[in-house]
Amino acid sequence: QVQLVESGGGLVQAGGSLRLSCAASGIIFSAYTGAWYRQAPGKQRELVATITSGGTTTYVRSVKGRVTISRDNVKTTMYLQIDSLKPEDTAVYFCAVTYGSAGYWGQGTQVTVSS
Repeated sequence: QVQLVESGGGLVQAGGSLRLSCAASGIIFSAYTGAWYRQAPGKQRELVATITSGGTTTYVRSVKGRVTISRDNVKTTMYLQIDSLKPEDTAVYFCAVTYGSAGYWGQGTQVTVSS
């Protein structure tokens, strides 16, 4: 059974930092491309960052410079470090992994940034 479990969300003041984690099980994690998405209230889910199996990263322009995606294939865990948090970063953050036509999502973790 494939599971992706996010953690690390919470309430933080603007300017603060958070590190989100996504623990994967039931897959050969190292072979999968990983991604973080977020969905703010009343908005569509949007891609935040991706990381390939080889470690190549991409970021959406709105978070570039404040966000770092990383992975630890030994721990089968993916991370999203968010610095200089802004109120507009408030959203549910989801992790996802893909390999070919296979794809899986986590249940999401809430990040709330107070001004």
